[in-house]
Amino acid sequence: MSDDLAERIASGERRALARAVTLVESTRPDHQAQAAELLEKLRGLNRQALRIGLSGTPGVGKSTFIESFGMALVRTGLRVAVLAVDPSSARSGGSILGDKTRMDMLSREPNAFIRPTPSSAALGGVARRTREAIALCEAANFDVVLIETVGVGQSETMVAQMCDLFVLLLAPAGGDELQGVKRGIMEMADLILINKADGDLKATATRTVSDYSGALRLLRKRPQDPKGFPKALAVSAVAGNGLEQAWSEMQSLAAWRRDNGHWDRARADQAAHWFEHEVREGLLARLREDEAVKGAMADLARAVAEGEATPTAAAREILEKLR
Repeated sequence: MSDDLAERIASGERRALARAVTLVESTRPDHQAQAAELLEKLRGLNRQALRIGLSGTPGVGKSTFIESFGMALVRTGLRVAVLAVDPSSARSGGSILGDKTRMDMLSREPNAFIRPTPSSAALGGVARRTREAIALCEAANFDVVLIETVGVGQSETMVAQMCDLFVLLLAPAGGDELQGVKRGIMEMADLILINKADGDLKATATRTVSDYSGALRLLRKRPQDPKGFPKALAVSAVAGNGLEQAWSEMQSLAAWRRDNGHWDRARADQAAHWFEHEVREGLLARLREDEAVKGAMADLARAVAEGEATPTAAAREILEKLR
């Protein structure tokens, strides 16, 4: 099955890609083994897309921006994949997964692929298997992969470990703008786009761009940035204003990083990061599967809850059992 599926993905078949993403997201052990085999087969294609992570506060218009931006890219002949991560309920575990319905025009484009995915309690604004889904989109020969994060604020820095460019989308006005997003996520951003720069908000958006431009100049210069980056720009997803300039800046930054060795170095660092992440996840999974350890953890959890032991001491006792 994996040979046939790999061939169909390599030929750019969207239905096969959707099936493969479902496979890598599955928690069944047999599906996980099949997914690992599939990814290993596709690795030899060595295809690379421009990975763009997009974060922003809820209500800033991420889905509207992605549809307008994605349509603009498709019109130039590019193939665009969108991986939209939806927040999962802490109580029920369910997600609305409505991003595809909010991108009605883009979802009908033959050169576009949209996949909403539940975050399933994963931290960092992305789903647990977003990285593998990106690799599948690259194997399917998409030129640009847009990763839309949950949109919860400062914790959304994990997406920077799986993309080539990190774009922060903000709205104009809203009080003290510079308090709206803290240093953690601002230091990750390559571009800050002030959305809704149209109508009555256009002048406010221009002032907000100026505020953020000044704030960005105060940040320590990063070795992976050419002169002038990171920068802030005004865009309007509804009117389409500024999208062409934003894409031009993204291409310019990506090209500079390729030419100066930062692109390959960043991808290598990301691969090493996710290797360590997989090892940690695998070790935790084995802890959960070991009946003896599970029993000890349950007993110690009760002791911690009843105040008979501190979390630190209880954790050390579990780790000692593993020696």
